Amino acid sequence: MSILNKNRQQMITEAARAHRESLRRNLQHRLEVARAQGNDKLVRQIEAEAAYLHLM
Repeated sequence: MSILNKNRQQMITEAARAHRESLRRNLQHRLEVARAQGNDKLVRQIEAEAAYLHLM
């Protein structure tokens, strides 16, 4: 693999990692808000979303 291809692959990998971390933080925040509001149905939906995305 050439240096350019390796650098490109590293950039893609880092972008994917950053995207997943952003999704995880967003889900965590939504979950905290739903719990604070006592919205059990929404909590279950967000937990299901997180499980589906393998984020929590």
